[in-house]
Amino acid sequence: MDLGEADRIVTFYSRDVGKIRAVAKGVRRTTSRSAGHLEPFTLSDVMFAVGRELDVISQADTLEAFRAVREDLVLTTHAYYLAEMVDLLTEDRMENRAVFDVLVDGLRDLESAVSSTDAEARLVLIVFHLRLLEALGYRPELRECVTCRVAIEPERNQFSALLGGVLCPGCGPRESTARSVGTSVLKLLRFVQHNDGRRSVVVPAPVARDAEVLLRAYAEHLVERRLRSPALIARVQEASL
Repeated sequence: MDLGEADRIVTFYSRDVGKIRAVAKGVRRTTSRSAGHLEPFTLSDVMFAVGRELDVISQADTLEAFRAVREDLVLTTHAYYLAEMVDLLTEDRMENRAVFDVLVDGLRDLESAVSSTDAEARLVLIVFHLRLLEALGYRPELRECVTCRVAIEPERNQFSALLGGVLCPGCGPRESTARSVGTSVLKLLRFVQHNDGRRSVVVPAPVARDAEVLLRAYAEHLVERRLRSPALIARVQEASL
């Protein structure tokens, strides 16, 4: 966020402190030495000087630039998705190293997805969603009914964002917030959750889309607002066709 004539307030997610907002002095000047190290979606080593209301950035050095992500407009919108999720689901100065690791891994996965299909890019979002929700204590229940606790079988199951998991065919129709979830979508979500997203899998585009939409609805329920980045992704993808 711009501040004054040449400054900017930058939001970081740090390994040791969690989310931090700090002032980057003079970073909007063309002569600024630190501007390149404070680009969005950059992993940097940053030093802060303690201020009254906001800390001030005194030094920044790039560790990983994720240049391939920032130079690809579609991947850039996906990176905004990751950042928006972390920003909305975390509080300032609440350390959570697992969240930091999930965010960095997500950016690395996006960088590996250059020239990939839409399904492969969506898979990065699915893995990120499930790992982030796990790190924050919002792991969705995918293996047993959240109401009666019966094991979920490949039948006409439903998912409730309000209840945080899958409902069996017997309980689903009685829950007004439940929506149908396909067997292939549920299998994908279970696979990613069980393997922590570290094993590759080929996913049909419709299945990846439906899985990402389900997880997005769950996240939007948690933050009580709509995410803005999915609409941005859709506009950019339409423009690139």
